[in-house]
Amino acid sequence: MDALVPLVETLRGGTRECLYFGALAVVDTQGRVHAHAGDPHWPTFTRSTLKPLQALPFVEGGGVRHFGLTRSNLALLCASHSGEPMHVQQVEQILGKAGVSWRRLQCGCHVPYFAELGAWPPPAPGSYDERHHNCSGKHSGFLAYCVQHGLPLESYLDPAHPLQQAVRQAVAEAVGLPEQQLALGIDGCSAPNYAMPLANLARGYARLASGGRDVRFGESFAQLADAMTAHPELVSGTGRNDQDFMRAGRGDWVTKVGAEGVQVVASRSRGQALALKISDGSKPALFAATVAALDQLGWLDDAQREALRPWRQAVITSIQGAPVGERRAVFRLAA
Repeated sequence: MDALVPLVETLRGGTRECLYFGALAVVDTQGRVHAHAGDPHWPTFTRSTLKPLQALPFVEGGGVRHFGLTRSNLALLCASHSGEPMHVQQVEQILGKAGVSWRRLQCGCHVPYFAELGAWPPPAPGSYDERHHNCSGKHSGFLAYCVQHGLPLESYLDPAHPLQQAVRQAVAEAVGLPEQQLALGIDGCSAPNYAMPLANLARGYARLASGGRDVRFGESFAQLADAMTAHPELVSGTGRNDQDFMRAGRGDWVTKVGAEGVQVVASRSRGQALALKISDGSKPALFAATVAALDQLGWLDDAQREALRPWRQAVITSIQGAPVGERRAVFRLAA
């Protein structure tokens, strides 16, 4: 806990109710830490922020050209999508071009995220399947890679599978770590995931946002970043965080949220990225801290500040909409 600092507090009636701890790092493409709160090298699982880097072997191997994937298709490989029709359509296109049935997807099935946004009546059991899973785009890319390279499909999530070995190697290289320093875990979608210091996660995103300027992954990073910023609605979904943040960034920000309180925002023009982790996984605290950090960094103009105001959730309201408390950042970035 010595690595963590208070980032956000909530108050009700002027009395503190909750205090959220975490850490963040602002890093450039060379791995230099420009600002931080708490320990910038605090190790954390990357969760879905890893998705653009997990797509590197597919893009590096010429998969986009081989299967004729569109920029929209490529955005789905990086997505934690809401399972809306526009997302399912992209998944079906990717799998169709690869000649693979959706029944090969091993991500599992959950209620589509769009149901959390007030869909009524909620989706009935049996009306959704693996295609609606928020990670089905990533898994479709995994399957396409296996088809292209003649690898077995039934074991594509095994950490020892050649695909996952290629992913591990690419991730390590992108974030500037030896492979053995990537701590292996299994994500909610059953795919291998890795824990790493926040500063290394931020470095990987700074490089991703640098696009063609990156010496090693330039063309691939450019394709992935361009797809994400061109189609933020496919990376997340209607009313979701990544869509709103990338639209607020006007093409400059490459952003991704991960489960359990992880978020990364990279600036193409600045050559830097912010990686943040809330220790208890609180989404409201995560988003409030991210907006506050961007503001302290000077990355926000008045229009962007207003666009992201709902994500600060500075005013806590009752069910009837009356203000009953406040949420505010309590940290200052250190150089």
